[in-house]
Amino acid sequence: MLNEGKDFALNSKGYLINFEAWDKDFASNIAQEHGLELTDCHWKIIHFLRDYYLEFGVSPDPREIIKKLGKTIDHDEPCTKKRLEGLFANGGCKLACQISGLPDCHCRGL
Repeated sequence: MLNEGKDFALNSKGYLINFEAWDKDFASNIAQEHGLELTDCHWKIIHFLRDYYLEFGVSPDPREIIKKLGKTIDHDEPCTKKRLEGLFANGGCKLACQISGLPDCHCRGL
């Protein structure tokens, strides 16, 4: 269950309202609700999404993720759009942004 001492209020679309309230427990719980076990690959994307949002105020385009993270997502398989889609299956970009605690981001595919 989510830490009751934190403000994990979600908006009507399921995004965390307070970006600063996010923590790893929040991410793990949202992922678990969607039947997803977070791996190192997921965490790299989650941290990239959060850092990108902090710097630019929007979620990155999948091409930007691929360009910046390259082969670091999986050493045996290059970081491709198909690979990224597989990491957040049945939710894609929306789920990645929700798990990352981005407030009401506009997903441009993932």
